[in-house]
Amino acid sequence: MAVTAQQVKELRELTDCGIMDCKKALIECDGDIEKAKGWLREKGMAKAEKKSARIAAEGAVVSKIADDKKTGVLVEINIETDFAANTDKFKNFTDAVATHILTKKPATVEELMAQPLYSDESKTVEVFQKEAIADIGENTSIRRFVIYEVEGNGAVASYIHMGGKVGVFVEVTTSDDSVITKPEFDEFAKNIGMQVAASRPGWVEEKDVPQSELDKETEILKNKALEEGKPEAIIMTRIIPGQIKNFYKMNCLVDQEYIKDEDINVAQYIEQTGKALGAELSIVRFTRFGLGEGIEKKVDDFAEEVRKQAGL
Repeated sequence: MAVTAQQVKELRELTDCGIMDCKKALIECDGDIEKAKGWLREKGMAKAEKKSARIAAEGAVVSKIADDKKTGVLVEINIETDFAANTDKFKNFTDAVATHILTKKPATVEELMAQPLYSDESKTVEVFQKEAIADIGENTSIRRFVIYEVEGNGAVASYIHMGGKVGVFVEVTTSDDSVITKPEFDEFAKNIGMQVAASRPGWVEEKDVPQSELDKETEILKNKALEEGKPEAIIMTRIIPGQIKNFYKMNCLVDQEYIKDEDINVAQYIEQTGKALGAELSIVRFTRFGLGEGIEKKVDDFAEEVRKQAGL
């Protein structure tokens, strides 16, 4: 089938493969981007699949956590330019939105926009946003948020990287709730957030990985090994189990190499910190927001615009 230049461009951004390889993969997979990614991996061509189609939109990922650390919110709010994102007006707007979400706990962005503003019930959040747009002079978008609420012992923690370019939320449970007030606990939670920000795990631990993901990975690994001429018996008994173990190491938080000490993994770091604090610690869940993930930001071609206006 015929594929478009935009499809080739998108697949190339996702995999960092050559243009002709991407085109061939799309033709083989009837234009299906996800199948084409798998096809490239099977052929050993996908050199950088982790590179995603993120074209940075401006704005910030911000967090707001209650004083008792039991509830918190992580929210991404976008705006047109980096200049506007660094103004006090935009920062005040994002703080107000985060505070509202923490206070009113909407379930969706749509519900959020319809709610009366926490600090002024004479207007909705949508009206408040429109006022901010008029005041700042640029369009804004409250894109997504998550709310964490801890039941029992434990705390919510956040890590914001590069002034809001990446934001991470983590829920940690403890066997002794008194430890969440200690500076050592705050440092631990920050380090876990840094780990998630830098290493981009998909799940906390192996049991969290859906069987469908394991089946998909197994199929890709099997097809790649067959292409390389490996015997199927060896593939299934030796090669795939070893590769799946590596898959867990790359994608499960507790199995990852700890970024601050390459001699241990994250599970060992958690255990060491728990012993030092005198309490058992465990990571329940995490959320990572990268600013502008998946948003296609318009890029103006100034030279082309001049040519058009000149009638060339």
